[in-house]
Amino acid sequence: MSEKIENALTKLPYILNVVDDDEKTSMQNIFANAKSIIDYDIALVYYVNDERLTLKYKQINKNEKDLKKPEDVILLDKFLKKNIFETANSIENEKSAIIKILKIQIKNASYIVTKLYIKSVIFGVLILIKKDEPKYEQEDLKIAQSLGSVVSYAIKDVELSNVFKLQLKALQENVIEKMEAYKTIKEQNEKIMESERAKSEFFANMSHELRTPLNAIIGFSDSLSCKIFGDLTSKQEEYVNDIKVSGIHLLGMINEILDMAKLESHAMKLSLRDVDLIMTVQETINIVQPLADKKNIKLNFEYDKNIIAKIDYQKIQQIMYNLLSNAIKYTEEKGKITVKIKDSKKEIIISVQDTGIGIDKKYHGKIFGKFVQLENIYTKTGSSTGLGLAITKELVEMHNGRITLESKVNKGSTFTVYLPK
Repeated sequence: MSEKIENALTKLPYILNVVDDDEKTSMQNIFANAKSIIDYDIALVYYVNDERLTLKYKQINKNEKDLKKPEDVILLDKFLKKNIFETANSIENEKSAIIKILKIQIKNASYIVTKLYIKSVIFGVLILIKKDEPKYEQEDLKIAQSLGSVVSYAIKDVELSNVFKLQLKALQENVIEKMEAYKTIKEQNEKIMESERAKSEFFANMSHELRTPLNAIIGFSDSLSCKIFGDLTSKQEEYVNDIKVSGIHLLGMINEILDMAKLESHAMKLSLRDVDLIMTVQETINIVQPLADKKNIKLNFEYDKNIIAKIDYQKIQQIMYNLLSNAIKYTEEKGKITVKIKDSKKEIIISVQDTGIGIDKKYHGKIFGKFVQLENIYTKTGSSTGLGLAITKELVEMHNGRITLESKVNKGSTFTVYLPK
C-alpha cells in the first residue's frame, strides 16, 4: 500500500466525525476535510433512480470561468445506465463518453467517477473533477472510493436521522391531535349527557305535574258519569264521557313519556319474581277486549300449558298492552288477532299476530325507534307519542330478551317476543 493511500485512510475516520444531522452541512464538512486526502476543484454528488441522475450536492473550490455550472438533472440513457450500474469505478477525461453525457466537460481536466453504495445497492454517484496537473491516478481512485464510502455512510446516517425525526414528529403530532380530539369529544359528551339529563328531568317533572290534574279530571268525570252528585242530561253524559275518554288517552301518553324518561336515565328497575305468565297475558287480553269488541275483532289466545316465568309482572303486562292495543288500532273491523305462547327449551316465545294493514319492509328498521308513529306513515290520522314500541323494545331487552317483526302491507303483522328462561 502506498504512503499516499495509507495517509488518506488514516485521516478518513476524522472526516467521519464531522457528520451532522443536516445533510448539506455534513457534505460541506466532509468535502472541506476531503481536501487533505485528495485534491479536487469540483465535487458532485448525484442520486440515481430508474430515469435520471439528480444533483444533490456540489462543492466548487475554484472560481474560474471554465468551471461550468453542472446540470441539476441528467436523464439516463442506456449507455449511462450501463456505465453507472455495471462499469467499475474509473478515471475519465473530458473526451470520454460518460463525461460528455454528464455535460460537465472542462478542458484539460481529469475526472473520477465512483459509485455510492448502501448495503451493496447503488444509490448515487460521486464525481471529483481536477483541472490542474498532475492528473488523477489509480491511487487517487482508491482514495476516492474510500471517500465515497464515507459519503454513503454520512448520507445513510443523515437520511435515517431525518426519517426518525419525521416519524417522531408525526407520532407527537398524532398524539397531540388525539389528545385534543379526545378532550373535545369528552367536553362534547359531557354537554350531551348534561343536556340528556336535563331533558329527562324535564320530562319526568312535567309528566308528574300533568298527571296530578289529569287524575282529578278523570276521577271527577267518572264520578259525574256514575251520577253520584245527581242525574245528568243525555248531552251532559255525552260530554262527561268525552272528557273521561280524552283524559285517559292523554294520561296514557304522559305515562309513555314518563316511562321513556325513566328508561333513558336508567331509573327504571325490574322487580323479578316467579309469575304465572298465562294468567298475566290473559289479564291484559281482558283489559283490551272491549277495544276489540268495538271493532268486532276476534281475539284468540293459544298456549300449550301453564308457564311459571321469572318476570316483572307489570312490565310484561305493559309489553302485551302496547302490542295488543297497536294490533287493535291497525286491524280493520271484523279482523282477527291471535296471541300465542310457546315454551321451548331455551326461551319463552310470545307472539301477537293480526290481520291488519301491515307494515312496509322499508319501515321495519325504524318501527322500534323513538317518536315513530304508524298512523303518520299509513293512516295520517290519530295521535300518539310514537313511544309505545320503543318502550316495548326497551322493556323486553331489560328482561334480556329480544323482539322481532314480520309484516307485509295489507297482510298483517306479527310481533314476537323472546324471553330467556
